[in-house]
Amino acid sequence: MSVRHSLSLVELFRATPAKSALLTLAPVTLALGQLCNSYVNGVSPAVSIAFAVVMLGFAVVAMGHHAAEHRVRRLEAEYGPGRI
Repeated sequence: MSVRHSLSLVELFRATPAKSALLTLAPVTLALGQLCNSYVNGVSPAVSIAFAVVMLGFAVVAMGHHAAEHRVRRLEAEYGPGRI
């Protein structure tokens, strides 16, 4: 019987704090910075909102990939060569 367990963000931050922070906080910071920049400089909100949506989408996809990498590393450590 297979039990499906998804990693929480807390587990990922505990395992690899630097990479997790870069993949979540950097895109969010860039999105917020662009929104503020467009407000201050009078740039069209459509451009900055589109950029923010793309950056948030990137963060979601990147964290999904990071979680998959972490699961693979954990499985290889548990069931890797010489462990069976």
